[in-house]
Amino acid sequence: MWLNTLLLALRSIRRNLMRSFLTILGIVIGVSAVITMVTLGNGATMAVQNQISGLGTNLLQVRPGQRMGPGGGGGAPAFKESDAQAIAQQIGGVLAVAPEARSSGTVVAGGRNWSTSIIGSTNTWLQTGNWTVRTGREFTTDELRAGAAVCLIGETVRRELFGTQDPVGAQMRVRAFSCEVVGVLGAKGQGAFGNDQDDTVLIPLNTLHRRVTGNTRVNTLLVSMQDGSDPERVKASLTELLRERRKLAQADENNFSVLDTKQLADTLSGTTKVMTMLLGAVAAVSLLVGGIGIMNIMLVSVTERTREIGLRLAIGALEREVLLQFLIEAVVLAALGGLIGIVLATGASVVLAGVMDVPYLFSPGVNVLSFVFSAGIGVVFGYFPARRAARMDPIDALRHE
Repeated sequence: MWLNTLLLALRSIRRNLMRSFLTILGIVIGVSAVITMVTLGNGATMAVQNQISGLGTNLLQVRPGQRMGPGGGGGAPAFKESDAQAIAQQIGGVLAVAPEARSSGTVVAGGRNWSTSIIGSTNTWLQTGNWTVRTGREFTTDELRAGAAVCLIGETVRRELFGTQDPVGAQMRVRAFSCEVVGVLGAKGQGAFGNDQDDTVLIPLNTLHRRVTGNTRVNTLLVSMQDGSDPERVKASLTELLRERRKLAQADENNFSVLDTKQLADTLSGTTKVMTMLLGAVAAVSLLVGGIGIMNIMLVSVTERTREIGLRLAIGALEREVLLQFLIEAVVLAALGGLIGIVLATGASVVLAGVMDVPYLFSPGVNVLSFVFSAGIGVVFGYFPARRAARMDPIDALRHE
């Protein structure tokens, strides 16, 4: 009986292909929109997490002032290199600490020039930021102590100044002084805030102080925590130590801020997940619209086939068989729309993920759930027309014109 009923339903759909296609169009749009939105949302969440992790593993960023961002210093005193040494020596659970000072300027090599970010720090800066030295070497202890004219360059700077040539050992002018390129940093790409992380030149901190800025200010302390350490305990110990070193009274507010990149990643990921759910919910409304379209067309179909229904009932067909026939038609239509929607969503997700530069993450759960939901739409919105067909009086149906 099930097979015969399914064949009857398919035959009826095939007789009116254009109408059947228009009927399932709402389901196709709804399913494809839901899957595409959720897939792109998951990809955006993964991209945010990857970009934040690119800042460093278990990283705390400590900056002067009560808030992060431009103008956040508010006249607060800068840090000193000795603050980084004190943190590394006196706080447990710390893996590495890097003092960082930043500037910007033009670098010149081989007749080419490029405006870039100039960072002064130590070799621990590479460790806190998950940087690798692709070619060349790190700074030596003597170079760091003496403030030697040496530098490590990012991939963007290498490409803009040296092209396909190997820059290791070459001379490059940074602002007003010439330095030797001793290494090239491994590429990291775009950062969490849209900046190009590879557009940078790293020089020893003492070199930056003496030859670029002319002062001993340290803008940021980068504190990398050990795996398994308690971030809250480390932050509390760090805050207590810096308050003591900056001679703050008990009633004074902190004149520095601590940013936990893991918390930032969790916050941004949570925001993108909420937005993904909202977009998915909005897209799911079109599924309901598609279900109403199926119910409308099925009611029209019942009216058109009144004499057929009466004939089947008159020769002995049971009400549940007629009910099942029309219900299966509705479910087949909805399920077919779901399958087409999944195919379209997969193609659209791959293309849009490439355009948006986010990873494509195939989610079997979302695809299966969307298909089941689309079939459920057929059951819900197809039941009323099917019940109406099954409850027809055979005599009245046969006399219908």
